[in-house]
Amino acid sequence: MSRAAFVERLSAIWEDSPWVAVAAFPAAPFANIAALHNEMVRAVTNAGETAQLTLLRAHPDLAGKLARGGGLTAHSTAEQAGLGLDRLSDAEFDWFDRHNAAYRERFGFPFIIAVKENTRDSIKTALAARLDNDPAVELKTALGEVAKIAKFRLEGLLGT
Repeated sequence: MSRAAFVERLSAIWEDSPWVAVAAFPAAPFANIAALHNEMVRAVTNAGETAQLTLLRAHPDLAGKLARGGGLTAHSTAEQAGLGLDRLSDAEFDWFDRHNAAYRERFGFPFIIAVKENTRDSIKTALAARLDNDPAVELKTALGEVAKIAKFRLEGLLGT
């Protein structure tokens, strides 16, 4: 696969961050999905904090206004809809709006969690609990969640 084809096919795996696929390409070919994922995670790890924060900031708020307005990527739309985060009551949307705003204010990026591993209630519990994290711990936690999301997306695109 050419570099251009590789990047085009994998550019959506890391939310609006095709640079991850660009950085991983030189290690091709990959023995399997796990090897590809590991190389992509390595690229994010080695990119430095500025690029990592840009990657995190590319993610939308869970159950946020962008989601309600239909402005998410196809992956994010499907992931959030899978848990019904697009069909909450007004009170639930208000809860997410308030907690998402507090989280962004504290950490400078949106709350990120691999929704495929969670329920609506576990997401709410995690969001409330992670607001108390140290910023360095939360950066590492959010990057770990992004890596999980990318793994699920790769498996969905390429098979398990």
